[in-house]
Amino acid sequence: MDYQWYPGHMTKARRRMQENLKLVDLIIELTDARTVRSGRNPDIDAMAAGKKRILILTKADLADEQVTEAWIRYYQSHDLAAAAMDARKSGNMRQIRALVAKAAEEKIARDRRRGILNRPVRAMIVGIPNVGKSTFINSYAGRASAKTGNRPGVTRGEQWIRPDRTLELLDTPGILWPKFEDQTVGLHLSLTGTIRDEILDHTQMALSLVSFLKEAYPAALQQRYGVGGDTCETALLEEIAVTRKLLTAGGAADAARAATMLIEDFRSGRLGRISLERP
Repeated sequence: MDYQWYPGHMTKARRRMQENLKLVDLIIELTDARTVRSGRNPDIDAMAAGKKRILILTKADLADEQVTEAWIRYYQSHDLAAAAMDARKSGNMRQIRALVAKAAEEKIARDRRRGILNRPVRAMIVGIPNVGKSTFINSYAGRASAKTGNRPGVTRGEQWIRPDRTLELLDTPGILWPKFEDQTVGLHLSLTGTIRDEILDHTQMALSLVSFLKEAYPAALQQRYGVGGDTCETALLEEIAVTRKLLTAGGAADAARAATMLIEDFRSGRLGRISLERP
């Protein structure tokens, strides 16, 4: 299956983002903790060159905690400030605010040398669709300032949010890049809900997910559905359909419905905390 999705509005959004970069002091890039590498748009590296940057691993409550910690160590060792955002832990936001304050120190000192006092730091929030930019902004601001939704494309235009007198955040639409050279990237982004479900083959995605789970998280399928072992991926999907009574009108296992359920269970965390990529 060829995983590609680059609707026309993303070209316009990318151009607007490039124009707005001159207005900001800091780039806060968000990536899904389950797909850290695949979720980083390579175009942002080129556009944000020379800007202070922070990397936030969102949805960390759905990812393997040890893997997330390894990713943070990895990026810190490569001189990129990184932190995880776990919806269940309020302390994460304090850590992120500390990273923002540290990243802004140079800008504030430069303003003071020029006699400019109390000018807020401007930060652009960037990332791919459905990575949680609006949720991040609302958590940072402590109020509902941006629209949220568990689907790609909720934010379609820029909006400025001022959580306090020291900081202004520019929320931007999620953008992908025109072509995934590695189809594993496309698969991972599809599994986490970055690409619109309407254009995807859920059965093929689920078979790939089953294959990964058998290797990396062998207990997940057994604990959730009571299936597992050395059975092939197709047979496992059919077993899941039978155990959950997902049957066709003729009483056969409905693998297509089982595939959709499996993907939804993965996305929601009902399969457990799972990371698709490791550093």
